Amino acid sequence: MNLLRIGDPGQEIPVIQGDDGELRDLRSLTADIHGAFLANNGIDRARDAWGSLPVVDMPPATRIGAPVARGNAIVCIGLNYADHAAESGMAEPAEPVVFAKATSTLIGPNDSVHLPPGSTTTDYEVELAVVVAQQAYRLDSPAEALAVVAGYSVANDVSERELQLERGGGQWYVGKSCPTFNPMGPWLVPADEVPDPQALGLTLRVNGELRQSSSTAQMIFGVAHLVWYLSQHLILEPGDVINTGTPAGVALGRPETPYLAAGDVVELSIDELGEQRQVVVA
Repeated sequence: MNLLRIGDPGQEIPVIQGDDGELRDLRSLTADIHGAFLANNGIDRARDAWGSLPVVDMPPATRIGAPVARGNAIVCIGLNYADHAAESGMAEPAEPVVFAKATSTLIGPNDSVHLPPGSTTTDYEVELAVVVAQQAYRLDSPAEALAVVAGYSVANDVSERELQLERGGGQWYVGKSCPTFNPMGPWLVPADEVPDPQALGLTLRVNGELRQSSSTAQMIFGVAHLVWYLSQHLILEPGDVINTGTPAGVALGRPETPYLAAGDVVELSIDELGEQRQVVVA
């Protein structure tokens, strides 16, 4: 079972997809897939109501939106794969490196990525996205952390490197928060349907060329540790998204690899969680 939102931007409707691919309308249960729905045991209620929900027809041209509505926060983890830290010329961190992106970056998995005016250093980053289901603050241990996770999705943590690392001494929030800089989806896979979030393969291609290929097993800090760690310092809210870091292969770390340019096609996937495809536009 997957949860997704379909329709034009700002007019998405929440639907549930069965194992056979059939879609059912969730609007009798919720207006959207948002924090309140997730916190109120929404995923289990959607499962229970499956047989009574109306079937939804989805023509091939139907747009898929981000699988969760814009929430309180997109919290991101940097340098969470040792090979990526090395290619970035940075030391492997002793504890998670945390930053944030504006929630206005959130778009659908196949929407276009827009280059900021004049940008020549816009980069790609395939990442496992974690969606929070329950408010969490100061969890006792990582062993408790996965219980507050609603599910998992695919994210592209698009980054403008000059803004992020050079302008004004380094502006991570600005360099990560340009419009369209967080494609997510195609769907939210419930946490209980992902047996091990640390055993998922990730890939990213640009114009068909493989740029990133790794596994979440290579994370320095796993999902449970990240959720626990974040809860020690901030209140995680239902609907919050946590981008858990990217492996090696980004343009930043490879001088011979070009940054994104108008017309490029970015395709990324994570095992069990689906695929994305974005066209880069000026």
